[in-house]
Amino acid sequence: MVADPGAAYDVQEHIDLSTLEPLIAKPSSPGNVVPVREAAGEEVFQVVVGSSANPGLRDFAVVAEILRGRQPHDRVSLDINPSSREILEDLTKGGWTFDLIRSGARIHQSGCMGCIGMGQAPAVGRNSLRTMPRNFPGRSGTDEDSVWLCSPETAAAAALTGTITDPRDLDMRCPRPRLPDTYSVNTRMLLPPLGEREARDVELVKGENVKSLPEFDPLPDDMELPVMLTVGDNVSTDEIMPAGSRVLPFRSNIPRMADFVYLQVDDTYPTRAAESHGGHAIVGGDNYGQGSSREHAVIAPRYLGLRVVVAKSFARIHWQNLANFGVLPLEFEDPADADRISQDDVLRFTGLRAVLESSVRVPAQLNGEEIALTHRLSERQVSMVLAGGRIAHRAGEDPTIEAKPSPPEG
Repeated sequence: MVADPGAAYDVQEHIDLSTLEPLIAKPSSPGNVVPVREAAGEEVFQVVVGSSANPGLRDFAVVAEILRGRQPHDRVSLDINPSSREILEDLTKGGWTFDLIRSGARIHQSGCMGCIGMGQAPAVGRNSLRTMPRNFPGRSGTDEDSVWLCSPETAAAAALTGTITDPRDLDMRCPRPRLPDTYSVNTRMLLPPLGEREARDVELVKGENVKSLPEFDPLPDDMELPVMLTVGDNVSTDEIMPAGSRVLPFRSNIPRMADFVYLQVDDTYPTRAAESHGGHAIVGGDNYGQGSSREHAVIAPRYLGLRVVVAKSFARIHWQNLANFGVLPLEFEDPADADRISQDDVLRFTGLRAVLESSVRVPAQLNGEEIALTHRLSERQVSMVLAGGRIAHRAGEDPTIEAKPSPPEG
């Protein structure tokens, strides 16, 4: 691309594409990235390709073509999670499904699957290479897991060799799958939404494990909150609300799911929080709530009485979810103040409604001493927080609206 004549830019970046090389994220963070060659030679016991996080047809097809006519190393379990039924349909039309099956790969149903610990849980301490977006501790369904994140090419290379391998070191050219001009789209399985009147006549049949979303009360104007938990930097939604087959069956049962909140960090938190009937606060470090955008990491602790989270900084989507469900996210004006707070300290807030509606600075008292906090909420988000996750519509419309969920995780 050539810039327009006379165009000027504040920042210019030049990237020499010839210097780019395959990268891999080491356990147990997506940010723990190194070149593949730095990790080469590490033994691999499992390779999982795909997730619900929208890998395209090409990601599966290139793995199939690398494996065509070859078998994975006898130590490696190779699992394929198609991202959608349409992807599986196109893999089959292109002959790639046959290549994968012939190689010994196990083909699974579409969905999150191994990415969120619903199947394909790796052996304890055995390296698992995955083409997925997250590898936080325990997310795979194994508490002491060793999950690496990589490209489909690196995953296929490891499946063949049994060790982490730079795919450029394979004795073959990189395949270039010939993708279809049009992709499969199957709308026959989709039912159009009912009209408002018809929908009112539909009876919702719920099993015992399906509970309605709890009703949350508005944020009190004055609060005296014990600090129920203090945590460090980069706390993930997987630590707040664990994944895996033990927890996810209760995904539609918030009261039951709340029993698992912060279980990996402090297994006394759910009981202590539930017994603190006046509400409570949590104090965190930098990047609080990183990871998947799951609402349950807010709804479940909110059910236990969480009213305020004070952190040095927040991961963007979790910060939005806190506001959406009526939990007030505040940041330290002076990050050093985080070191002043310990579990069971008390934060006191007065006149919150007027403060939040007129200022970004939120004065509070910590054990009777002043502490300066701030918020970054928009006017709409302030309304959401004050209303406990509901906001008023315009005059003449339905008086309340439920908070919108965040995008699905993968």
